[in-house]
Amino acid sequence: MPEKARAHIFICGGVQGVFFRANTVKIAKELGLAGWVRNTPDGKVEAVFEGDKEKIEKIIEWSEKGPPFAKVTKIDIEWEKYRGEFDDFVIRYD
Repeated sequence: MPEKARAHIFICGGVQGVFFRANTVKIAKELGLAGWVRNTPDGKVEAVFEGDKEKIEKIIEWSEKGPPFAKVTKIDIEWEKYRGEFDDFVIRYD
């Protein structure tokens, strides 16, 4: 049985205005992950992923490059205890 995990990540660089959130939602749903993604006021993209650890690792690997016009300079990753609190993967606007 796949190991369940949760990752909270912050993606730094030129990551807003390049469809990072929309692409993250698309890929997370394809991988069967739950959670959310949002822009932060300081120009980062923040996301929380829950699901199979192997699939979370895949989306983190994708996030290191992002969509075509993104310029990712750094990713901060915090692995957290799986909570199972999400039913879907969405964009948050708060």
